[in-house]
This record gives sequence, C-alpha cells and structure tokens, in this order.
Amino acid sequence: MSQNTSQINVSERELPDPSVVTTPKISNPWSLDKALAAANLGKPFENTSSPVAFFHILERLKSTKRAGWKRFGINHGESISDHSWRMALMTMFASPLNLDTNKCIKMSLVHDLAESLVGDITPVDNVPKAEKRRRETIVIEYLTGTLLGTVDNGAVGKEILAIWQEFEASITAESQFTQDMDKVELLLQAIEYEKRGGGMTNLQEFTYVVTKLHLQETKVWANEILKEREEFWRDKGSAHGQGGGVSNQMKTLQDQYYGD
Repeated sequence: MSQNTSQINVSERELPDPSVVTTPKISNPWSLDKALAAANLGKPFENTSSPVAFFHILERLKSTKRAGWKRFGINHGESISDHSWRMALMTMFASPLNLDTNKCIKMSLVHDLAESLVGDITPVDNVPKAEKRRRETIVIEYLTGTLLGTVDNGAVGKEILAIWQEFEASITAESQFTQDMDKVELLLQAIEYEKRGGGMTNLQEFTYVVTKLHLQETKVWANEILKEREEFWRDKGSAHGQGGGVSNQMKTLQDQYYGD
C-alpha cells in the first residue's frame, strides 16, 4: 500500500478526537474512586516522590469547559484554566490595595483545582453547597496529600492546601479580593460572549455575582462592566441590560449556591 493511500484511509476513518474530554455523570453517592474512574486517567501513582501524576491531572483543567455557558448554546467556551489564567493576571492589581499580590495570584491558580475531578458544578446542578464543599475538600486533600504528600516532604502540597483553604474561608483581605476577581472575571466573560454573539444571547443571569462582591474597589470595576453591558443592549434596542428576565427559581438557586 502506498504512503498516500495509507494516509487517505487513516483520514477517512472516524478516529476519536483526543482534544475532546467528556466527563460522564457520576451516580450518587459521589465518591473519589468514581471520579477517578470517570476521568479515565488510569490509577495515578500515589505516595511517591514524583509530582508527575499531579501534573497529568492538571490537564483536566485545560480541557474541561466551564459548564454554565452550555445552557446557552456556548459549547466551545472557556475552560476552567482559561478562567483561572485571566483571573490570576487580574489579581496582579492587588498591590495598589496593599494586599499580598503573590498570594492572590497563587490563590487564583489553585482556587478551582478540585474541579479537575469534581467538575464545574453550577447553580442548576442541584448539588447542595455543603455537598459541593465536601467533594471539593476530598479532592483537594487527595491531590495535596496522597499525590503530593511525599514530594519534597510535602512542601508544595501543604502550601496549595493552605492557600485553597484560605480562599474558601473568605476571611482575609486577600481571599476576599481574589473571590471578587473570580466573579468579576465571570462578569467580563458574560458580556464578551454577549457581544461576540451579536446580541443573540442574553446572559443576564450571570450579573447576579455583582451582589456578592466584598470590596468597594472591585464593585467599582464591576459597575463599569455593567454600564458597558447596558450600553451594548441599549444600542441593540433591548432592555436586557436593565434588569429583569431572570426567573425567581434561578434567583433562588443562585442564592443557595452563592450563599454567605
């Protein structure tokens, strides 16, 4: 068989696209073993001096799409790591606020680390906040303890765990600023998708996150983005930027998801 014929036959065959990552639904009750099996990574090498198994799991943050957009037909949107990368750059503006910029950047990079195995849980998934936190805690402790606990005497794993816990507790100024950047990045992405869609997609429900911001400085940035959105929809002859259009049921789900 000639080389050209072989190439044609290979290209004509329906081969799986290795760039497409699917995360099967995990039956209740959720468990780490089920999550690892669904990830189809094979059994990671645990309790070793090498961080390679951890490195492989990080790839899932690159390939797993943020789930909230899919309900609006945005099927090839940002990945989890896309979100975290811009968020990390945004937290570089922590310095003028007299915050620890390096800590905020690290916090941005690790805040969604557990989603590598838990997935991106959204308000409409009907997963109670306590259950979401339980799953994420199990995964973060597995990653930082079982996979990284004996790498460099567990130093990096301990640092990642401590930073993640600080972010989740939302007590320090750095954690509150970084949580705000998490929401502001989401707000930015929503208006960017609306604009790119030519006003055919209304993502107003995502503006809810503005009500959950901690700091005055980040509220100023968010209001600037909201004003930009209002002007966009006004130019389109629509009131979608002015409020309304989000069901009471969705508001209730958001309150439960983002509850204090």
